[in-house]
Amino acid sequence: MAKRAIVRPPGRSYCNCISSHPEHGLLDLDHALKQHRDYVRTLSELGLEVMELTPRDDLPDACFVEDTVVIHRNKALMTRPNPVSRRDEIESVEEVLRDYFEIHRVEEPATLEGGDVIHLKTRLVSGVTQRTSIGGVQQMRDELAVEVDIVEDANIVHLKSYVTHLENNKMVGIGRYSKHPSFEEIDFLIIPDNEVYASNTLTINGTVLMPHGYSETAELLKQSDFDVIQLHTSEFARCEGALTCLSIIF
Repeated sequence: MAKRAIVRPPGRSYCNCISSHPEHGLLDLDHALKQHRDYVRTLSELGLEVMELTPRDDLPDACFVEDTVVIHRNKALMTRPNPVSRRDEIESVEEVLRDYFEIHRVEEPATLEGGDVIHLKTRLVSGVTQRTSIGGVQQMRDELAVEVDIVEDANIVHLKSYVTHLENNKMVGIGRYSKHPSFEEIDFLIIPDNEVYASNTLTINGTVLMPHGYSETAELLKQSDFDVIQLHTSEFARCEGALTCLSIIF
C-alpha cells in the first residue's frame, strides 16, 4: 500500500519547460497551478501523506519529480536526466528521501529518468529512449539489485507515456507494446488509437487516476473493475508531462 507522495508545484518559469507539444505556446501558469492543486488534493483524499517541495523558479521542469528517482524496496536510485538543464532538480528530492531510503546515484555518462521505469511485482521494465540509456538501465539493475527488462524505442521520450501498470497483473497502453516480450504474462488493456495520452495512468491503492476527456479509456478501465478518477491535465500535456510525472509515490 502506498503511503506517501512527494510533489512540487510548477515554478514561475514553468512556461519555459522542455516541450515540442504543438500547444506549448498556449500554456497558462495559473491554470497549471490549479490543476496541480487538484492533483495534490486527490492524492491526499486517497490517503497519501503528501510532502510538497518548494517550487523552483529557476528550473522550469522541476514539477515533474518522478524523473529524479527510481525507488525499489529500501533503496532510492537518484537519476541522471538526459537534459543537462534538469540535473539540478535531483538534490532537493534526495534530501527528503534520505529519511526513508538507502541512497544510490547514477554515474556519468549514463542517463536514466523515472518516467521510463514501470514497477511490476517482482521486476522493473525500463524504456531505453531519448532520455534513458542502456548504461542507465545497467546501473539500475546493479544498484537496486533487481531484474530489469528493456523496451527499446529511440523515437519516444518516456515509456510511461505509452504504457502504465495498473494493479492485479493489468497494464494499459497502446497496441504497439501489447505483444512486447516484457509484458507476455500481463493482462494488457489496449486503448483506442485516438486516446494515446490516456495511456499514462496512476493507480493509488486500487483507484486509477487518468486524464480527463478520454471516455473510451475510462470505460475500458471501469469494465476491468477499477475505480476511476479523471483529472484535468492540459497544462502538463503542453509540457509533454502527465499524471505519473507529477509525483513520487512510496
